[in-house]
Amino acid sequence: MEQLLQAFRKFSVYGDTKATGKELNGKTWAKLCKDCKIIDGKNVTSTDVDIVFSKVKQRTARVITYEEFQRALEELAPKRFKGQSKEEALQSIHKLVEGREPTNVGVTKVAKAPMVDRLTDTSRYTGSHKERFDDSGRGKGREGREEIVEKTGYVNAYKNAGTYDTKVKTEK
Repeated sequence: MEQLLQAFRKFSVYGDTKATGKELNGKTWAKLCKDCKIIDGKNVTSTDVDIVFSKVKQRTARVITYEEFQRALEELAPKRFKGQSKEEALQSIHKLVEGREPTNVGVTKVAKAPMVDRLTDTSRYTGSHKERFDDSGRGKGREGREEIVEKTGYVNAYKNAGTYDTKVKTEK
């Protein structure tokens, strides 16, 4: 029963930053049923899950408590496991839910394609784009994007910058 409560709490806070972990809304109840494989598409569908949710919750409430959650599982157990007795079906449905947590389905994965690698290879960049990266391929940041003015008195990219003082001293 402790694992059942943990699963209830994990699903109740999933996707909601303000959730306390004491109540499930209809969306998270449906997610719990889907992730724990209570919904099998034949005996139990998402419609059945929604009907059971509205049956066990209080008339004006939009959420169910842990006790109502247990009653909802009792309602779904005989429907999900038809050949078993009521107690066996309830134990089987508890085994499906116990210790489970929400899964992230449909999360975008990073595409690894040769085309992307070729386009993002900084060693092949030319022109002004090449100036934005150092030899290792790391970006230079602001230095690579903007032409930062050096207030030395020399023209930009002058090869003999900083040699004036040595020339003047040698001539004297």
